[in-house]
Amino acid sequence: MPQFDVHRNKGQQKQAIPFVVVVQSAQFDRYRRRVVVPLMRRSVLPTRSPLAGTRMNPVFEVDGIDVVLHPLDTVSVALDQLGECIGSLAAQGQQIADAMDELLTRSWG
Repeated sequence: MPQFDVHRNKGQQKQAIPFVVVVQSAQFDRYRRRVVVPLMRRSVLPTRSPLAGTRMNPVFEVDGIDVVLHPLDTVSVALDQLGECIGSLAAQGQQIADAMDELLTRSWG
């Protein structure tokens, strides 16, 4: 399962979070879980939300929907809980890696 593949969210929050993106390295493909980051509908965020468009929360278009990467809600899910793979954000992989780096960096203490 390639890193940065986008899957439909089958969970209870699928209206607000229609997709998740796999961020886990292919090095760990033998495991039965994947680390994913939610892709939240931009339309569910407050109009002047400071979240959308920052280094940590880049905006992407997936399946005609503007979505915001939400690394603070990163989760590990079982393979059978992932929905259909509908595409890839590999071309935007550096933005996603930068967002994860922002979350994990120690430069702020």
